Amino acid sequence: MEKSKVYFTKNINSNSLVEIYNTLNKDLNGKVAIKISTGEKGNNNYLNPLLIKDLVQSLNGTIVECNTAYAGKRNTTKEHLETAKEHGFFDIANVDIMDSEGDIELPIKGGKHLKVNYVGKNIKNYDSILILSHFKGHPMGGFGGALKNMSIGIASSKGKCWIHSAGKVDNPKTIWKNTAPQDVFLECMGEADKSVIDYFKDNIAYINVINNLSVDCDCVATPEKPCMHDIGIAASLDPVALDKACLDLIYNSTDEGREHFIKRVETKNGKHIIDYAVTLKIGNDNYELINIDKYQD
Repeated sequence: MEKSKVYFTKNINSNSLVEIYNTLNKDLNGKVAIKISTGEKGNNNYLNPLLIKDLVQSLNGTIVECNTAYAGKRNTTKEHLETAKEHGFFDIANVDIMDSEGDIELPIKGGKHLKVNYVGKNIKNYDSILILSHFKGHPMGGFGGALKNMSIGIASSKGKCWIHSAGKVDNPKTIWKNTAPQDVFLECMGEADKSVIDYFKDNIAYINVINNLSVDCDCVATPEKPCMHDIGIAASLDPVALDKACLDLIYNSTDEGREHFIKRVETKNGKHIIDYAVTLKIGNDNYELINIDKYQD
């Protein structure tokens, strides 16, 4: 299989973010959704609105999210919007909580656990999507990047329960007593990814910002402090290759904090989602990392 292209820059600033998107040579047409994590109240590791502002506005994009399935300040639309506003996202773009008026089913073809994925109803309002992810650790998935942002992130509150339970429950009140075995949960995320990719087809692109490298996700109100130095920005049209490249950058790092980060990934068998996504044919773990910095004067 031909290697997927993953572009990389060590420079984390708004200009580099726009440049690496342009390097993809991918026009996201029509009404563009920008899927980010708005960050739980108390967490400051989410993507800074000032960092993403120029890219979001250049695409005339709408920041999209779905409500969470755990207690916090983003599990209702009202509180979610308040949190997004406090975190500065209203200052750069419109914000849409896509499951504010319910959800719709997306079919999953070829999944061994799930036949449908429940996503925010408002997904129907968008023609294309940019999966703009903060790459970091995750207390349940091991790591969070494009694959997590596209699966759990686009799933409605009901859909998040569906994924976590491998299709057994769809109610936040019962989900945490019915979670699936770890590898099954990771596979369900991959199956949810496939449904989103099948929905948008070629009208999708992916960027990971590898900074604020805590072992905890932006969904954690009181996360551990970052254990590694910032690495850079990576982008691809292949979410599997992108997440694999970001993991490899961490594994190959000489940063003293890498072992702590890797422990989080491996105790949750986080790389299993990469392997399973390959079997679902939604991406390729064989990639070419192209450093765009060397082409700059």
